[in-house]
Amino acid sequence: MKKLVLITGVAGGIGTATAELFTDRGWDVVGIDKAAPEESGTCYRFFKGDVSEPEFIRTLFTELTGSKKRLDALVNNAAMQICVPLIEMKAQDWDMIMAANARAAFLMAKHACSLLRVSCGAIINISSVHAVATSNNIAAYAASKGALLALTRAMAIEFAADNIRVNTVLPGAVDTLMLRDNLQSGDTRGKTAEELIIELGKRHLLGRIGRPEEIARAIYFLADNEESSFITGQSLIVDGGATARLSTER
Repeated sequence: MKKLVLITGVAGGIGTATAELFTDRGWDVVGIDKAAPEESGTCYRFFKGDVSEPEFIRTLFTELTGSKKRLDALVNNAAMQICVPLIEMKAQDWDMIMAANARAAFLMAKHACSLLRVSCGAIINISSVHAVATSNNIAAYAASKGALLALTRAMAIEFAADNIRVNTVLPGAVDTLMLRDNLQSGDTRGKTAEELIIELGKRHLLGRIGRPEEIARAIYFLADNEESSFITGQSLIVDGGATARLSTER
């Protein structure tokens, strides 16, 4: 029997790369996103919807449990970002970010628990380095990703009795559409997207930003019950060394 993984935000850069990797490793992928992925072959099944909406989640799992009796891994990858000064942020924008980045992970885990229990499965929450070291005008995103760190630890404690492991991956700068859009939304100083990417990469110890497939491999490691069988409640930073160096050092 093939293993089954459920991935939210499957149409994004990291989501697509993760779906491709799991598929290559012989898993069936159930993908969820607000938009269909360009590579439709990466998903065994695809559901279009908003994972922050309780009713959509209830409907989704009602349909899933009707055809599948187990789930081997849940990847809470869906995310949203707004770059705006805190004093200019509207309350509804704050709530929208918290719902997309934190509430969705809670809802997915709550409903997936019974299926994960059957297989002693794993939950991988995708947080961000902004949970531990952040930047200007991104307060709501940083707060929501910090919430995922605390939620991961709480989930790991509550689900341990069911042998469900829960961990989080904290990506740094990764070459995705979200990153490129954010780089070009500010003062580009007349530089192209590629020039901005190269400039950002040089500020990393490894001299470049990450690739979606590199994050996917970290996610797969934590999902695999043989490779990471004794790891739960932990956070894996994958950022090219960006958070290793003090900002006061050169």
